[in-house]
Amino acid sequence: MSTRPIRTAALALSAAALLAMPVAANGYREKGKVATIAGSTLSVTPPRDWNLLSIRPGKKAETWTLDGERLNEITWYAGIKPDEPLIRETSRKHKPLPRLKRATLIAEIPELLEATYRTERSVADFQLTSATPDPFLGQPGIRFTYAYVDTDHLPRRGEARAALIGGRLYLATFDAPRQHFFDRSLADFRALTDAAKLS
Repeated sequence: MSTRPIRTAALALSAAALLAMPVAANGYREKGKVATIAGSTLSVTPPRDWNLLSIRPGKKAETWTLDGERLNEITWYAGIKPDEPLIRETSRKHKPLPRLKRATLIAEIPELLEATYRTERSVADFQLTSATPDPFLGQPGIRFTYAYVDTDHLPRRGEARAALIGGRLYLATFDAPRQHFFDRSLADFRALTDAAKLS
């Protein structure tokens, strides 16, 4: 009896396992099931399936995607306190990140995000394109849009929603390449943030 079919089947299984590894490293956020954000009191019941990236940008942040983090990414920032940066700081001495201040106003949150992107992502070209009052998590908040060019030289657009609640910042950002992906997934971001709540 030939062992060739057995070897072929074993190779196919090994290849499938290797292909599955990056996916297995990530989490899954199933449609209709409540997901808690970064172990906080912020939760969301997604209207569709999402993927949670295994690498978190910070202790109080996590990133979701539909097609891959460079194609459409939603980052949740859950309960950032005064004197905390939005994301993990690699070196406070050599590359200090901007921090939320106790006196920060909701209208200043776009500037905080811009300064964070400029510092951490080395973004030189960042433009705030709109900002308007908009409730978020049942509280007075802000919705703003922006455009920037990342280090990969690909023009990107973003939309964000934020609220300051009990002195803490709750923020959700959506970033995607300007062409095709941003417009395609913007409604998904809006539906997702509409479904978010604090417990």
